Amino acid sequence: MSAARVGHGLAIIATLLVGACTSAPPQPESMRDPSADFASYSTYGWSPAPGVSSTDQPLLILDQNIRRAIAAEMQRRGYTESADDPDLRLSYETASEDKVESNPVRVGIGVGSWGGSFGGSVNVGSPSLRNYREGTLVIHAVDAARNAEVWQGRISGRLTQGSTEAAAVSSAVAAAMKDFPVRK
Repeated sequence: MSAARVGHGLAIIATLLVGACTSAPPQPESMRDPSADFASYSTYGWSPAPGVSSTDQPLLILDQNIRRAIAAEMQRRGYTESADDPDLRLSYETASEDKVESNPVRVGIGVGSWGGSFGGSVNVGSPSLRNYREGTLVIHAVDAARNAEVWQGRISGRLTQGSTEAAAVSSAVAAAMKDFPVRK
């Protein structure tokens, strides 16, 4: 077998190993009541936010960022906010938990040539563990007339330094509401 063929085969194996070790971005999940007539909904209002008081400034800021992002998504989808007798009542909840990530044994493969010589190497790394914090955002839409939940969206992901900033919150809300019905 030629050196070029061996090098090509090892490159494919290395690509597959690297692809298998990367994790996919968090995927949103949603549930919808099949009996709900979303064409009949045009307005939304808010349910009280549990656990948020005006004395806890960081939570109040996060609550405002989440509500603004949800309101922007609802407006993009054709709904208007109403304090008086809305069709839908919206609420959300957040949670976070510590997680442990395991990185299995890593294998590195190298192939090369210099002049007329051919060479290769294999490197094996030891497994490692990393702690991280995962956050979850769940958004609920309740039919106000029936007092029944008609839609729920959820997204979870690794929390980082800027995860509670307005732009990051907007991205998370947009992902969680990806499947929320659009008014025609």
